[in-house]
Amino acid sequence: MANEIVRKIDPRARDLGGGFRVRRVLPFHAHKMVGPFIFFDHFGPVDYAPGEGFDVRPHPHIGLATVTYLFEGAIRHQDSLGTDLVIRPGAVNWMTAGHGIVHSERTPLPEREAGQSMHGLQTWVALPLSHEAIAPSFVHHAADTLPAFKENGADVRVLAGEAWDHRSPVDFPWPILYLAIETPDGASLTLPAGLAEERALYLVSGGVRVDGERVEEGVMLILAPGTDIPVEFFPGTKAVVCGGAPLDGPRKIDWNFVASDEAMIEQAKQDWNEYSQSHGTDRFPPVPGDETEWIPLP
Repeated sequence: MANEIVRKIDPRARDLGGGFRVRRVLPFHAHKMVGPFIFFDHFGPVDYAPGEGFDVRPHPHIGLATVTYLFEGAIRHQDSLGTDLVIRPGAVNWMTAGHGIVHSERTPLPEREAGQSMHGLQTWVALPLSHEAIAPSFVHHAADTLPAFKENGADVRVLAGEAWDHRSPVDFPWPILYLAIETPDGASLTLPAGLAEERALYLVSGGVRVDGERVEEGVMLILAPGTDIPVEFFPGTKAVVCGGAPLDGPRKIDWNFVASDEAMIEQAKQDWNEYSQSHGTDRFPPVPGDETEWIPLP
């Protein structure tokens, strides 16, 4: 493997039904995390005909923040805090689970009636020990609030962290980096060592050349730390860079739960089973307007 590439991760593809394809990249058995990023799913592209849609019923999280980013389509997000909004391409939904939250993701009614194409990324970032059990919260960052600029021919949007003197408004209690990069005409862009201690480059579509190696869509490259990495982006490429500082210790991941201690996950499982019996608990309240369904513990 080239010196500038520490590891190459091929996604595990699966069909969740109705042609809805998901490519799971993280966690990977030999590389669990990149900075605080502990889960990385690439979903779609998939076309829904009029009358069709997807429905992810209410389900719980602890110990993480979910980050949704769309290239196409729309998702209606509802959660136990009372949040009810639609995320669209270029925006960021940042839901911090902390000690516990419940949410659902569904096709909005107008898109369900008209049909739509869906394509995006769902990532989880593990919370540092100091924030594992904080109160849950939700912040929506519209596309026009996120820094977007050109750098050596590349269109760059800073979703989290800081790059080339542009800082995202996302507030996260740990050094983090999340960039969206598009190169309609191709670009040669160097990813500086100072962007983050740990960096990964994921190819959503198109391809790149790194240290002489050509890499196509659907692959994540774990980049060597402490060195500037020149990347040749081919025309029509979409990619993201994610990473940050190594987290303050290992994390366990089980279903939708992330924690530093197995006992925290076992307690969350018990609490979710209680939710299923009582339609809501102090820790996992029901989702207003979406109380009648939920995903049972596997």
